[in-house]
Amino acid sequence: MNKAILIVEDEAAIADSIAYALRKDGYEPLHITLGEQALASARATPPALMILDVGLPDISGLEVCRRLRQFSDVPVIFLTARSDEIDRIVGLEIGADDYVTKPFSPRELVARVRVILRRAGGPAVGAPAFELRAAEARVLYGGRPLDLTRYEYLLLKTLIEHPGHVLSRAQLMDRVWSDAPDTLDRTVDAHIKSLRAKIRAIDPAADPIQTHRGMGYSLPPA
Repeated sequence: MNKAILIVEDEAAIADSIAYALRKDGYEPLHITLGEQALASARATPPALMILDVGLPDISGLEVCRRLRQFSDVPVIFLTARSDEIDRIVGLEIGADDYVTKPFSPRELVARVRVILRRAGGPAVGAPAFELRAAEARVLYGGRPLDLTRYEYLLLKTLIEHPGHVLSRAQLMDRVWSDAPDTLDRTVDAHIKSLRAKIRAIDPAADPIQTHRGMGYSLPPA
C-alpha cells in the first residue's frame, strides 16, 4: 500500500507543517523544493499523491503538472498564494485534483488528501475510525481522543455499538438518559450537534453520524 505523499514546496516552514500533519495521519511525506526534482522523483518512485506549490524557484507548478500528466495520473493538489479564478481554472484543466490557497490549515489539507485518495481508491491509511475504550470511558477518532462530556460519551458509545442501525430519539433517550427521565428528546439533537463539532475539530471533512429524517441517527456499518 503506497503511503508516500510528495510535497513540492520551496518554503521550509510550510512544508514542515504539512509533513507533520501527514505523519500524524499515517502517511509518509517526502519534501522536495524544485519542480525538476519532483518530476524525476515521481517518475522513479510514484507517490500516492503530490502536493504541489504553483510558485517554485525553477519551473512553475503548472508546468510540473503538465509534464507529470504525460507519464502519470497521480493525484495533485496545488498550493498557491494567488486565488485568481483564471489560475484555478487553468490548474484544474491541466489535471489537478484540488486547489488550496495560502494561508491554509495543514489539518484541512490532510483531510482533502484523504478524500482524494479515498475517491481514487488509494490508501485508506488516513480514513478515520472510532475506537471505543469502554474501560477508560473514552472514544478515539482517527487515533485521537475526543474530549466528551458524560452524555456525549454515552450517546456516541451507543451508536458505535450498533453500526448500521438507525436509533430513534426515544431509543437513544432510553439508553443514554435513563437516569434523567425528565430530559427532552431535543437534547439528543443538541448532543449530536456537539459531537459533530468535536469530530470535525479532528477531521474537518468528516461527518460520520448520519441523520435519518423522522427516524433517528446512525453510524455507517462496520
